[in-house]
Amino acid sequence: MITFLQAAEVAVNEETRMGLWELFTKGGWLMWPLLILGGVTIFIFVERFLAIRKASAFDMNFMNRIRDFILDGKIAAAVDLCRKTDTPIARMVEKGIERLGRPMSDVQSAIENVANLEVSKLENGLPALATIAGGAPMIGFLGTVLGMVQTFMDMSAAGGTVDLSLLANGMYVAMVTTVAGLIVGIPAYFGYNYLVARIEKLVFQMEANSIAFMDILNQPVQK
Repeated sequence: MITFLQAAEVAVNEETRMGLWELFTKGGWLMWPLLILGGVTIFIFVERFLAIRKASAFDMNFMNRIRDFILDGKIAAAVDLCRKTDTPIARMVEKGIERLGRPMSDVQSAIENVANLEVSKLENGLPALATIAGGAPMIGFLGTVLGMVQTFMDMSAAGGTVDLSLLANGMYVAMVTTVAGLIVGIPAYFGYNYLVARIEKLVFQMEANSIAFMDILNQPVQK
């Protein structure tokens, strides 16, 4: 046990004098999948963040204008406003307006179908982010196991003579891959939960505006 601790200490001491690329190469071939997963994590988070932020941009006066148009019988103007707004809520309302004249249950069903499609589009990529959050630390753990196996193989090949610098190679693989896996997995985990929270907030807004739109349809039309 002392030998392993000494080897780990040698590896840590040498890490302080190494650059990032040297540490990367010390981690072995598993660092490449982790690097790719890290890049995918950044891409998915930034792309989804921008998409959700755009979808969440909502004019608080939108429903008031829709109400005025519908009650005044200006259906074409209401549809045009929805198309210009270009948000999930606007597309829901547009679909509801297109179903005017049909039973209220059909209008409600059309709005819900559009809402489900919009939420599905917003969630695109999130399963991959969740997979990376769980898979990257596991890859790092695999590197830990492989590093320990390499350490034992080096000890066996050395016979009775133990070279700490030789053992440090295996310890590098064990420690560097573990750290890299956590560096990728932890941001992916928090990023996933953050995006899910943003989508849930948007879903609540969509439900509230769906109810508001149905209330508008139940109001008497002004002559």
